[in-house]
Amino acid sequence: MHRPRTIEIIGVPSDLGANIRGANMGPASLRIANLKTKVEQQGYGVVDLGDLHVPIRESLPLKIQQEKYLTPIKELCENLATITEGIIERQHLPLVIGGDHSVAIGSISGVLRHFGKKNQHVGLIWFDAHADINTPATSPSGNIHGMPMAVLIGQGHKELTSISTTKLRPQNSVLIGIRNIDDEEKRILRESGIRYFTMRDIDEKGMFTVMREAIAHASDGTAGIHVSFDIDAIDPRYTPGVSTPVSGGLTLREAHLGMEMLSETQKIVSLEFMELNPFMDVGAASANVTVDLLLSALGKSIV
Repeated sequence: MHRPRTIEIIGVPSDLGANIRGANMGPASLRIANLKTKVEQQGYGVVDLGDLHVPIRESLPLKIQQEKYLTPIKELCENLATITEGIIERQHLPLVIGGDHSVAIGSISGVLRHFGKKNQHVGLIWFDAHADINTPATSPSGNIHGMPMAVLIGQGHKELTSISTTKLRPQNSVLIGIRNIDDEEKRILRESGIRYFTMRDIDEKGMFTVMREAIAHASDGTAGIHVSFDIDAIDPRYTPGVSTPVSGGLTLREAHLGMEMLSETQKIVSLEFMELNPFMDVGAASANVTVDLLLSALGKSIV
């Protein structure tokens, strides 16, 4: 397959899924870092669809706050699923910029809907310090940004699992860079069938081998690969602007190698970058790194 030459950007300025504020400013930060122009310089047509409407959490009733914003997150993800599905149907590439990682429930559901109508499967490569596979029964915090992987394989809040009747196949889903996982979450992950590479795996095997194996898993019998990148996958020495930093993460070169190898597959069908928190950043360091990584995923090469 050949990657579409038109990219449609959709911003989702939401931090409703997290207890730490600031990821709602991520889309604006990436635009200020000249995202659109830099993508155009790679030879793509770019349409910026703007931002989805996200309610201000302080404006919401106490009941909504107590349910960890489940209702507005559901509405947001349903809207985003419709948008990403439409972008792919136009044979364009969705680029979703968040926003906390609960947003991925919507973006990936839209991808699953599109390919599900063709009886096709989609692979997933998910970069993250965390597994994001908690359920309401296991989550210590109840925050939905720790649950999207579980939702997408069909576990957790039925209000969220119902957004797409097509689910991710665990055998085509890969986690890379994980290093901070809750105890019950470890059990869910081990039993899920999802392929995962911890930071120790990356230390032992090297990023090239890990990516080669990850791409093989995500490509096996699928129509393409969705790439979901949580900025906290990278070591916070390089990207301090995240809500939940965990030391010992990917180096810049490891992260770029991952993006470069994915680009070379020509199998990326949709792309998202999540959890950039400018409030925690040092200058615009993390926003600039994120744009650079995004460009590598779109084919920017060293030579």
